[in-house]
Amino acid sequence: MSVTVQNLTKIYGAQRAVDRISFQAKAGEVLGFLGPNGAGKTTTMKIITSFLPPDEGVATVCGFDVSKQPMESRRRIGYLPEHNPLYKDMYVREYLAFIAGLHKLANVRQRVGEMIEMTGLGREQHKQIGALSKGYRQRVGLAQAMLHDPDVLILDEPTSGLDPNQLADIRKLIRQLGQEKTVIFSTHIMQEVKAICDRVLIINRGKIVADDSIEGLQRRIAAESAVTVEFEKMPPKKALAGLPHLRELRELGKNRFQLISGPEADLRAAIFDFAVEHHIKLLELHKEVYEIDEVFQKLTQ
Repeated sequence: MSVTVQNLTKIYGAQRAVDRISFQAKAGEVLGFLGPNGAGKTTTMKIITSFLPPDEGVATVCGFDVSKQPMESRRRIGYLPEHNPLYKDMYVREYLAFIAGLHKLANVRQRVGEMIEMTGLGREQHKQIGALSKGYRQRVGLAQAMLHDPDVLILDEPTSGLDPNQLADIRKLIRQLGQEKTVIFSTHIMQEVKAICDRVLIINRGKIVADDSIEGLQRRIAAESAVTVEFEKMPPKKALAGLPHLRELRELGKNRFQLISGPEADLRAAIFDFAVEHHIKLLELHKEVYEIDEVFQKLTQ
């Protein structure tokens, strides 16, 4: 249960929307697929789901080539596109039963009921889709993507339009699905990346510029490591400035300092030992880290 992309390329006129990218998404992980508008995310997703043919390269889903074996690969994919295409004149339960029929599922009533419960559509199941809020229409889209129990889920902006309570529910659901399925998750909401994703893939101008964990990306772009500390009383500054690996000591206020080292060093243990040695209580001790939105901006500017 995995998605493999090798040297994938898609060209529109003089523009390479996707430029020889390669990556793999494995079962049991949620892969965050990020990039600015026009970076090539949606094009890549449409190629993987057989909506678009590649100009070069190969994409496989669970071992099936999406170009040569499109029906086999599609059976193993659940897809929620960015612009959720729904039949708005149909009722929620009616629509899901219709989709279940297309997949030729057995026990349609049971499976539709399971999806309604899983996505929190119980109170809305007898309404017309066109009468639903955007958040609930997204839930219907998620339900149809998961209806046939696919091995791979490809979700393009799945949390768009959800309120905070709905966000919490859908985050939990995607994390649960990611424990056993391959999930590729595209979003512009950086908080969603931190909350849901195990690994992050960033694409810019058709090329992959990063493929790592969030922590790995933060370390990768950090030019320095900064630790902020506040002591109960003024420490001996000369001794504090003599800590190993310390590049710079910045005084922030009364008994409060920022200690700068190289990105490979973490001064927190040394500061703790310093406080114990000098019998000074610590009121604050934390390491400054880049937020994921800062990482994204640095890698895509």
